[in-house]
Order: sequence, then C-alpha cells, then structure tokens
Amino acid sequence: MKTAITPTREEDFNEWYQEVVKSGDLAENSPVRGCMIIKPHGYSIWEGMQKHLDAEFKRTGHQNVYFPMLIPLSYLEKEAEHVEGFAKECAVVTHRRLVKDGDRLKPDGELGEPYVIRPTSEMVIGEAFAKWVNSYRDLPIKINQWANVMRWEMRPRIFLRTSEFLWQEGHTVHATAEEAVQETLTMLEVYRSFFEDVLAIPVMPGQKTESEKFPGADSTYTIEAMMQDGKALQGGTSHFLGQNFAKAQGIKFADKDLSEKYAFTTSWGVSTRMIGGLIMTHSDDDGLVLPPKIAAVHVKLLPIYKKEAEREEVLAYVNDLMAEVSKVDFNGGKVSVEVDDRDIRGGEKYWSNVKKGYPIILEIGPRDVKNGKVFMTRRDLGTGAKSGIAKDDFISSVASMLEEAQANLYTRAKEKRDANIVEISSKDQFEEVFSRKEFPNKMGFAYIADNEESRNILSEKQMSFRCMPLTEQEVEGKTCIFTGEPVKRRVIIAKSY
Repeated sequence: MKTAITPTREEDFNEWYQEVVKSGDLAENSPVRGCMIIKPHGYSIWEGMQKHLDAEFKRTGHQNVYFPMLIPLSYLEKEAEHVEGFAKECAVVTHRRLVKDGDRLKPDGELGEPYVIRPTSEMVIGEAFAKWVNSYRDLPIKINQWANVMRWEMRPRIFLRTSEFLWQEGHTVHATAEEAVQETLTMLEVYRSFFEDVLAIPVMPGQKTESEKFPGADSTYTIEAMMQDGKALQGGTSHFLGQNFAKAQGIKFADKDLSEKYAFTTSWGVSTRMIGGLIMTHSDDDGLVLPPKIAAVHVKLLPIYKKEAEREEVLAYVNDLMAEVSKVDFNGGKVSVEVDDRDIRGGEKYWSNVKKGYPIILEIGPRDVKNGKVFMTRRDLGTGAKSGIAKDDFISSVASMLEEAQANLYTRAKEKRDANIVEISSKDQFEEVFSRKEFPNKMGFAYIADNEESRNILSEKQMSFRCMPLTEQEVEGKTCIFTGEPVKRRVIIAKSY
C-alpha cells in the first residue's frame, strides 16, 4: 500500500522519524552541529506543552524565575559527583571578546575564570538559595525556570538528542526530608498526568536504579514511555537531592529550636524531547498525528475548487463553518479552526495537512456546498477512513469526536506497549527474547541486580535499566537472573533513546 512517508516505520524507524519531522514542517538542523531550528508548527507544540505545565506548576505553588545561562566554573566544582556527570558535555566560555586579525576574528581577553553554559542549574540556583534561606520561616521555596540548556551531543537527532534544547527545571528547598520527598513525587505525578491526559502517552512511573540516578541525587524518579519501535524514552525526571547540594552550597536555616540545619532540595524537569516522544508514539506512515489536547489547531478546513467562479461560494461556506465551529467548547477553551486557502492543487493541499497531523481535516468543494456537507478525515483513524458528514452534524459532534480521538490514541498506544512487555524469569529466557531481530523491540520486566556484571550483560544487547516501577512492592526471597544475588524489586529493561 502506498504511504505518504517513505520508508515506513517497519522498514526503517529512524529514517521514518526524520521524514515525519521534515514533512510535518516541525524543525530542521541548524548550521551549528547538534542544534536545531524549531519551526512554527513545531514550536506551537512546545507552546502548548508550556501552557499546560505552567498552569500545573502554579497550581502546585511554584513561581517562575530566570537565572543566567553562564555559570562560574567554581560553582560546578563544589559538588564533585554532579560536575563529573556533566563534565564531558559542558560548553565553556573562556574569552570576553573578539578582535580582528587580518581578515579573520579571534578570541581575545581571556577570562580570569571560565564560565560554563548551563547544562542544568542546580549549582547557580543553589547559590541563590543559600542567600535567600535563613530561617525555617523562609521555607519552602518552590521555583521553576523555562530556559535553554547546552550539553554537547555527539550523536544528535532532532528533538530527541540535541546539544541545545529547551526545557523547564523546577527547584525547591524544604525543611525536612519527608517534605522534599513528597515534592519529588508530587511533581512526578504532574508529569505522569500531563503525559497520559494531554499527550496521550502511557508511561510507567518508577525509581531509577543507583547507577542510573541523577549525578548528586539521593534518588531519581522517572516516567518511562515505549515508542512504536519498542524502545524506551525517558519522558521526565524528578530528583530528591537530599542535603547533598545544600551542604555543598551552604543552604542552612535556623529551625524552631534555633538549631542550625541543612535544608533538603529537589529538582525536576522535562524538555523538547517530549515532542520527539509525541511523534514516535502516535504518528503513522502518512506523517504526524497529534492528540487534540496538544494540537494548536484542532480542525483544518481545506477549500477545494477548480474554477474561479466556484471560489467565492466555497470560501463563504468555509468561513461560515469556521465561525460556527470556533464557538464550540473543548478542553477548557474553544475548538481551534484554521483555513488553508493556498492556491494549490487539492491533492497537494490535502496531503501537506495530513503530514502536519491536524486532528480533523475537512475538504470542502462545490458539491459539499450544494449538499450542505463536509468531507472529513480524522487523523487518529488514518487516511483510509474518510467520510462525508452533514455540516450541522459535524458542528454538533466535533467536540465529542476530538475527545474520542484523544482517548483512541491513548488506548492504542497503551495496548501496543502492554503487548510488548515481557516478564523475564531466567538468563536463558533473556537471551532468547532479546537475541531476536524483530519489530517492535521488546521491553523486559525482571529481577536484576544493579551491578557491573548485570550492566555489562545488558550493554551487550544495547539495553539498560529504565526504572523500578512504583507499583511494584519489595519482596523477599528473589534473586538476580544473571548473578543469583538477592534482589527485592523488579526492574524494567529496554533499548532506549
């Protein structure tokens, strides 16, 4: 069967992904290796993500701030484990200006202390916390920053792995460990709800193993999703930092009994990587598919006519329809409608909009005007499910169709994920399952100890520990399928992005 995107997902998933990004007009590579240009259609998705999440951050008591992107090198050196985790990825500023040298420019004015372009902001924000916190009355402090970060990426892929990317990073300070842990889990739940309810991506909330946790954290929590090729994607992380950063940066307070104590801190974040996850979860071999709750445009109207005499009649019908549909309530706002009135052939117009993933696409020609109808494609059902519907019936049912499309995308993704998770009970079964060359890949669920031997065995299959699901309870009497040593919790293992 002919598809709009070649190759298909099964033929070459990585190349299919790049083609969906390109044909969907989402982003493109920039002249700077590893950095991307996010185009208007792609940025509208990020704006939707910001809008939903920012409201949740404010609802849970956080305020937005902005910190400098340049961090003194000495700040990072204060937390050895943290800086070691990011050292190889850091971009470093060593000079203050450029001077002309013949026909070229060269750096001049070496800085007394280099600056690092932020790979993350725990250290610079922690310095501010140390000044802001004096008494228990100052706590908690709960802030969030929308920013860009820089981590040199050797194998870039648009949205999934780029040297510069957009994200939000939340940072909080608390008087007790219990309060900080609760904050960590609360923000993990904010992410889980956003992924499942808005992005229609089913996720597994869990705790990272010791070897996979954030550098400098006591514990890291994550939401893990499965892409259509069976690989895992870390959607977002939430870190309980204990007193590690507080001790490194002197974040102390006088408690009610006047004793001086170190505070407990957290950090948590998601990034433009979510857009990559959205693409790989829902899109098909005809291009991008967007869940209605994250789409900037819910309904795209395509006026189709061959003769200039038909143009005025069709456009009047389309504009009337747009006015009516725009009044319909959906997802706490109104249905967003846009008209593609470009003077191009009908087929070209249709397929370019299919590839951009609009939830509902309506083709409207002279015959539809005459019969009071529209010709509808619901993107979640695929291009083979076109149908004619009376204009008035469409207006009255558009909100319910968008809700149905949202639910359909989530259900379909969850069924695919659940069908490709395998419970592994022995090393032989591990070898048998993960030696197959198949599409999609499988995720494993097994008792495995987090040690060098286990990590090496997983690495041979290009796999890693993803998380220990929070739904799993600790049990006694279980042993690692690789080493035989006692383990209490099962872990998800998979290839990943």
